[in-house]
Amino acid sequence: MNLLAVQDLKVHYPVKHGVFSRVRQWVRAVDGVSFTLAAGETLGLVGESGCGKSTLGRAIVKLVDPTAGQILFEGEDIAGLHGAALRARRRRFQMIFQDPYGSLNPRMNVREIIGEALDIHRLTPTPAAREARVAELLRAVGLDPVHARRYPHEFSGGQRQRIGIARALAVEPALIVCDEPVSALDVSVQAQIINLLQDLQEQRRPAYLFIAHDLAVVEHISHRVMVMYLGRVVELGPSRAVVAEPKHPYTQALISAVPEVNPDRPRTRTILPGDVPSPIHPPSGCPFHPRCPLAQLPLCSAEVPALREVTPGHWAACHFAQ
Repeated sequence: MNLLAVQDLKVHYPVKHGVFSRVRQWVRAVDGVSFTLAAGETLGLVGESGCGKSTLGRAIVKLVDPTAGQILFEGEDIAGLHGAALRARRRRFQMIFQDPYGSLNPRMNVREIIGEALDIHRLTPTPAAREARVAELLRAVGLDPVHARRYPHEFSGGQRQRIGIARALAVEPALIVCDEPVSALDVSVQAQIINLLQDLQEQRRPAYLFIAHDLAVVEHISHRVMVMYLGRVVELGPSRAVVAEPKHPYTQALISAVPEVNPDRPRTRTILPGDVPSPIHPPSGCPFHPRCPLAQLPLCSAEVPALREVTPGHWAACHFAQ
């Protein structure tokens, strides 16, 4: 059984107009996403800014409420959970945020930040056990327990992200949503954090939903890659297959934008015309057809392509994926 199964998930935000704030339009941030995630697996999620990656991650951990669809976590639909029922389930899934400073309370020291989750879920019976657990978590992420009394502003960006990872690990979750956890860090620090996440996965076996816009990073850390465009999944498959043989023209354009460091392997750059359409008024048919070099009218403008299996385990939402 899959650890996580998302079925036709939608997150729509109302756009209100007028004195009486009447809802006349909707922003379709996530518009019918379905996928599964196995225990101990890393699923990379990529796409342009504004495609709905972060909204999807936040909906899965219930930081935003989905408009429709199911979020089956360990066999239970958590989409409609609230209050005490949700709080009890939250021990099993956690999130690492993009901004390592903004996600930490500046008025709390590291011991309080990490220990807060231990107190909420009553995981340590005594203050001494709490102190020992905080020290253990700090060592697990490569920090000295002596620094537990320091505040977030006294650490570097990479150290703050390690604190965020320790906080996520405190309750021993089965799923961690990583919302661009290295995009705000220097390249050398990015490698350290990625290696840390991989080591922790080998030791503790959490599943990762790893959200990023850097395909090179995603290919390195992920078992499978899912590509989103305008709130929908356009490609899903093994990471090496998606990067080496992309089936969707949007994925091909993303990969062509990655710099090639080997001068003996020149890469043809695919320049997409126009801008990403508005999620308030998405195009009819295939959402990518106004920018697609393979689009054929009226098929692409009239019919939404289904996400279908092109090769074993490799799915694409394109009429011409083969």
